[in-house]
Amino acid sequence: MASNDQLSVPQKDLAEAWRRTLPERLRAGDQAEVYEDEKNPNTLLVTIQSAGRQDLEFDFAVTYVDSREIDIQLSDVEKDGQSVDERTDVMQELIADYRRHLHECAQALHHFTHA
Repeated sequence: MASNDQLSVPQKDLAEAWRRTLPERLRAGDQAEVYEDEKNPNTLLVTIQSAGRQDLEFDFAVTYVDSREIDIQLSDVEKDGQSVDERTDVMQELIADYRRHLHECAQALHHFTHA
């Protein structure tokens, strides 16, 4: 349920807050990169590199529906630079885990986005 409560934080500031906060929410060894989406000022592009020898990389678009609610879309999963089938049970578990971490990051930033 969306509200009229629009996000008013500049995208550059929001991306920087995510860069500081998201690594605290991920598992040890996982790495994340956060970029501004030039096409949509309410969207951040997030790439998460999975820890370990799997060499997996997950690309997400995180869009603020309003100042509190986010929508997360998976755009790609790669292993060693090649797209992989994300429909396997193992991939779905990893994706669900990373989606949860993204939601946790957004919740941790409520004080920043919902001023």
